[in-house]
Amino acid sequence: MKYGFIGLGNLGRHLAANLVRHGFDVMVHDLDRAAAASLEAHGAHWGASVAQVAQGCDGLITCLPSPAASRAVMAQALPALWPGSTWIEMSTNDFKEIQALETQAKARSVTTLACPVTGGVHRAEAGDITVLVGGPLAAFETHKPALQAMGGRIIHLGGIEQTAVTKVVTNMLAFIHLIAAGEALMLCAKAGVDLRAAFDAIAASSGNSFVHETESQVILNGSYDIQFTMDLACKDAGFAMEFGRRFGVPLRLAGLMEQTFIEGRARYGGEAWSSMIVKLLEDAVGTPLRAPGFPARL
Repeated sequence: MKYGFIGLGNLGRHLAANLVRHGFDVMVHDLDRAAAASLEAHGAHWGASVAQVAQGCDGLITCLPSPAASRAVMAQALPALWPGSTWIEMSTNDFKEIQALETQAKARSVTTLACPVTGGVHRAEAGDITVLVGGPLAAFETHKPALQAMGGRIIHLGGIEQTAVTKVVTNMLAFIHLIAAGEALMLCAKAGVDLRAAFDAIAASSGNSFVHETESQVILNGSYDIQFTMDLACKDAGFAMEFGRRFGVPLRLAGLMEQTFIEGRARYGGEAWSSMIVKLLEDAVGTPLRAPGFPARL
């Protein structure tokens, strides 16, 4: 089967690389031509335009930074996709946006699979990221080998809405855990606890989380480099609040988390790494959270 892949950013380039590594026929495109260089070296083909990538592929995969980007790409891609092909959206997209695009795709006999991923860029690079899938089971089974090539656990959650909500929930929890981990480490630091020992103690306790095991490391290193930006965090936090309103669920902690990230973006900029949200607390109390032996990147 032939795949087109559009969007070779921090996440997309690793997903595309895994697809190529597993022997799939892949044509790639990105606004940054240089982003495809390493993929081409391993057998990917370069598409000069979105339409060229979409033409003749069995599955068009998009991994883009915003709903506006997905909308712009699909405006060019849909007229070029052939009836019976599949659009595989791996971005964390606004549900209303993907629903509207799914309707347009269906009118052209193109099936839509929403396949956002969760687990962090480092797991995407390792080919172990979790892929959440929403859409028809038949299309899921058709493209399951490609999804397995890109990720680790592949979980079909039902329709597109169910997948969108689940993906947003995973990010909502991760952002809350990040803020909580920063507060926990700061309390330890102020009490004079060795932060290396504090990290290990939390990781071995009932208070542990995936976020602590991963993002706390780059915070303690001082790089904060998690390959995920404040802009993206604010976008996803906003999606969580929209779903809360949609389903009538009061999200008190998520609301505080969203406002904290909006403050972090205002302070450090939208391109700052999202884990710098902990720096708000570091700056407020005048104590950097640092310990030797932690990596700059995961």
